[in-house]
Amino acid sequence: MTSINLPNADRSITRYTLTGAPLPFIKHKASDFSRIAYGAAHVVADPLAAVDPWLTPAIDWERTLAFRHRLWDLGLGVAEAMDTAQRGMGLGWAEAQELIKRSQAEASTRDDALIAYGAGTDHLAPGPDVSIDDIIKAYEEQIGFVEAQGGRIILMASRALAAAAKGPDDYARVYAHILGQVKQPVIIHWLGDMFDPALVGYWGHADLEKAMDVCLDVMTAHADKIDGIKISLLSKEKEISMRRRLPGTVRMYTGDDFNYAELIAGDQEGYSDALLGIFDAIAPVASAALAQLGQSNSKAFFELLEPTVPLSRHIFAAPTRFYKTGVVFLAYLNGLQDHFAMIGGQQSTRSLQHLAELFRLADKARALSEPDLAVKRMQAVLSVNGVAS
Repeated sequence: MTSINLPNADRSITRYTLTGAPLPFIKHKASDFSRIAYGAAHVVADPLAAVDPWLTPAIDWERTLAFRHRLWDLGLGVAEAMDTAQRGMGLGWAEAQELIKRSQAEASTRDDALIAYGAGTDHLAPGPDVSIDDIIKAYEEQIGFVEAQGGRIILMASRALAAAAKGPDDYARVYAHILGQVKQPVIIHWLGDMFDPALVGYWGHADLEKAMDVCLDVMTAHADKIDGIKISLLSKEKEISMRRRLPGTVRMYTGDDFNYAELIAGDQEGYSDALLGIFDAIAPVASAALAQLGQSNSKAFFELLEPTVPLSRHIFAAPTRFYKTGVVFLAYLNGLQDHFAMIGGQQSTRSLQHLAELFRLADKARALSEPDLAVKRMQAVLSVNGVAS
């Protein structure tokens, strides 16, 4: 069997023998699923571009767009230009516009391409002179661009709003104004401060229960303009509590990369649809599991998806905002890109120990599609860091 030398937590090096049987790539359609499922997709860097990686994003458009087709082939939707694509952490609004335009053009070539786009205020730097009107105008600019391409909106949380708001009324004013003019129902994205520290106190409260009340009041008042809400708070209890209080027409899209399996499966009172960064990394397994759930085979659903949860919890471990590194590393191991480089040099945000444990957990989760290739590529990373194969 295939094996590799990997570092351990105590700094020793031992031989690890792969045990997971790779899951074959099987195409599915969204109609095979009983849940709506988006994967937040990463961007592939161009490591040969003559730029300073920390300052100038360079994107391999061919590989980036091919990855979107891979998600569609598996029946998954694409959540585009989100934090998984390093939005606000390497991917600026100028690059996001190009990504949105190119992805919408690719989606238009298919009749099965579910896609929605992040629109926020990240081109507006937070500061003491930024007013609520400035924030509204920034949202309008990004929403206008997405809608001009024919795209649907994922309404992203705003760092500028978090910094400028004096309380819940400012949030209510901004969201009421924006929701009053969107062309299609949107997905609201409430990203917790574990993903982005600049969003602490969102909705005007540090207390999440009070923040949830404000958010629910906004959604109740504008339910006809809201498809759903994605919350990324890494708390299944809070997600379930909020899910049970949503207006009847509003979906809950789980963004809980720690507890997604049980939240998607649901309970007697409801379930969550999905909009998850981890689905980028485990797309074939997620697709197969969702197809089983679509056939009412919850046992097979959990047998496939539950082993991916330890992998996801590791990838999204604190500091959670660095999870993109693990997502891209798995794409590299699986041959979906030829390198482990990221825009902004973000490949450096996780340790070799972290990557070694990710390799083990990916094997156990059946998330390594070609074990021999994965071993070869892992050995290359180890060698660069002084670990002999």
